Amino acid sequence: MNKLASSAFALIVAAASAHAAQPDCSSLAKLTLPNTKNIQAERVEAGKFPGPNSEPPSPADAQLYKQMPAFCRVRATLAPSTDSDIKIEVWLPIANWNGKFRGQGNGGFAGQIGYDGLANAVTHGYASAGTDTGHTGSGIDASWALGHPEKIIDFGNRAIHEMTLKARLIVNAFYGTSPKRSYFASCSDGGREALMEAQRFPGDYDGILAGAPANNWSHLLTNAVVNAQALTATPASRIPPSKLPAISAAVLAACDKADGVADGIVGDPQNCHFDPAELLCKAADADTCLTAPQVAAMKTLYAGSHDSAGKLVFPGYIPGSEEGPNGWGSWIFGETATRSAMYLFGTGFFSNMVYNDTKWDYKSFT
Repeated sequence: MNKLASSAFALIVAAASAHAAQPDCSSLAKLTLPNTKNIQAERVEAGKFPGPNSEPPSPADAQLYKQMPAFCRVRATLAPSTDSDIKIEVWLPIANWNGKFRGQGNGGFAGQIGYDGLANAVTHGYASAGTDTGHTGSGIDASWALGHPEKIIDFGNRAIHEMTLKARLIVNAFYGTSPKRSYFASCSDGGREALMEAQRFPGDYDGILAGAPANNWSHLLTNAVVNAQALTATPASRIPPSKLPAISAAVLAACDKADGVADGIVGDPQNCHFDPAELLCKAADADTCLTAPQVAAMKTLYAGSHDSAGKLVFPGYIPGSEEGPNGWGSWIFGETATRSAMYLFGTGFFSNMVYNDTKWDYKSFT
């Protein structure tokens, strides 16, 4: 055989071998895994993922989905307890897998799989998995937890751990080898999930990024309820978001130059001792000042929550973070007194998870 024919034959053999070695996505539906049911597996061609729901994805997500390579999409339900209904998805690049695995987390009270995180991971060559943590719903709704202690455990720590264990088995079945490195990265409630993984299941991941972790929930959400009490102590205690520019300007006037530079940034917030009383209205109420009840509420927000002995339960908010896209407007003040994110998180947590009582009144909480 001459050199040209030999080279051509070698290319044909290599191509045939590569085709034969390509993982078979559909075969994953036949897997038998502990506490796992309803396994579905399908190949999604490059740029063809339509989005997870019947509604069209956001423009940003649609653009992200178009950039994705071909991948194997595995869906399953995990039931480690009789009341568990944990939905997971594991996404596996068909080609150019980087040999690594990334676990995805959630925000708020979870209830949805983070498809944008899965898409981003697969686009960068990672095998990845996400979960709804055992229930379906809005991230600010905790009503699913009422009367369901096992679902609370799933949300608290079990779902992410179970997702990780099953995802590793699926990765191994698809590629014929386990990930050489596994990472978990998420933010907010996902940051809390990251800390729970590190504390309870340190063998699950080689590296963990816990972004903006909603840590120490009992204390964090106690503070949320204390803040809600302060902002609704009387109808006059309510502070509308329209007052944030004045509050932010007053904070900057008091503390911006403390680091020697007037740059519109509070350089050392922990040493900024802004007194909200400086904004006390001298005449009629307006967006440029605070009424006496509002001053009292602001002081509580900055001071944090304390127990009956005066011991700090959770720190207050530091000056300098009041205004901005992720400032106090939606998180603390809200569109109405009972629609801020922290109000919904705090009352949702205690009524549905702690006291298991829909009639629980946050105003009587001590």
